[in-house]
Amino acid sequence: MKTFNLNPINGRKSFNNKCHVNKFFNNKNEEISVLISYNTEVAEYNHTNNKMIVKNWFSSTTASHINSFLSFYNFKTCTKKELQNYNN
Repeated sequence: MKTFNLNPINGRKSFNNKCHVNKFFNNKNEEISVLISYNTEVAEYNHTNNKMIVKNWFSSTTASHINSFLSFYNFKTCTKKELQNYNN
């Protein structure tokens, strides 16, 4: 498994270690990236089938983390309201 810190899309230098991405292969040999925000899995990207899932969001900071994750993998960013029902 590879782990890396995610940077904000709004020009700030970092999220101060409040979020990171774990990238690994699951038991189906699919490449997966999971966004961890404040020790909670909040989004998952399946590289194999190009499927993004937003699992949860709890605050505006977490929504910012999710939008940076979406942008990092070239998905459209969303408002907090759009994140509630996100499923690409």
